[in-house]
Parts: sequence; C-alpha cells; structure tokens
Amino acid sequence: MLLTISGLPGSGTTTVSNLLSKHYNVDLISAGEVFRKLADEYGMTLEEFGNFAESEPSIDLEIDRRQQEIASEKNNCILEGRLAGYMAETDNVLKIWLKAPLDVRVERLIEREGGSFDEVFESTKKRETSENARYWDIHGIDLTDMSIYDLVIDTSRWNQIQIKDILRLSIDTLGGFS
Repeated sequence: MLLTISGLPGSGTTTVSNLLSKHYNVDLISAGEVFRKLADEYGMTLEEFGNFAESEPSIDLEIDRRQQEIASEKNNCILEGRLAGYMAETDNVLKIWLKAPLDVRVERLIEREGGSFDEVFESTKKRETSENARYWDIHGIDLTDMSIYDLVIDTSRWNQIQIKDILRLSIDTLGGFS
C-alpha cells in the first residue's frame, strides 16, 4: 500500500506521517526533505531556495519527479507533501488530506519555529498564496479541491495520537502495508 498525506503548513502532516511510519516500520518520503536536499545541493537557505523556486518551475518539477520515482519503486511507503496525493499513480493508494484552521496552524508553526503570531500569520498566508499560484501554473492543481482525497481530517479536533489511530484503522481495514 502507498499512503499519501497532504496538507497545508502546520496541519500536522509531518507529525502524523512520522507516527505512522514508525508504527508500520515503512519508509517515509517527505517532499519537505526533498526540498531541503535540493536547497543544500544549490547551496541556498530554505528561504532563498523557496524564493528561487517561485521563479524556476523546474524546482517543483524536480521535487515531483523524485517523489514519483520513489513512490513507483516502493510498494509500501508513506509519501508526505502538499502534492503527494497527485504524485501517487497507483491503484493501491490511500490519499489523506489533513486540515486545520489558519490560526491553529499558525500557533503550531510558532511552537515549532518561533516568531510572533502576526509575523507567522502573514508569512504563512504569503507562502500559501505563492504555492497555490505555482501549483496552478505548473500543474493545473487547485489545492482547495479535495475530490482526489479518500479522507479529509480536521486535525484541530483531535490530538496527533487519535489522528494516527483513525488513520491506522483505515489502513488496516484496507489490508495495510504488506
């Protein structure tokens, strides 16, 4: 089984993906990690590389290519990232979107990365607007369209362990990782 977990910054995708990866002892392929590796390869900070990616569509395409390549080679793994659900081209896939209100996500981002509410709120809105435009321009993907996802979960309603358990029940019901 291939599991994709997608969501906006601060929605809990990384946390939940890590919990499930450890629970099932399967590989986790994170778009964020691919992005960080590419930033290192280009000798840029994450912010510099993010700005560069806005004007260089080949960066998004390279991240997508690497994720698709890894996903096609592995039968059992978790693919985590904003576009992971779109990158999975297999029949045996469960596609998850994690969501939370912006103010909740901002508070989580502050806990993880620091900063003031106003600064993180504005930078998050700017980042999401930029990424949404990029994904539309490059792929024709509208991130507000949830129709490709099998499950959409509001992570502000439950804690990370409860969300992991909700997803674990879904995974196990569908036959799990072989």
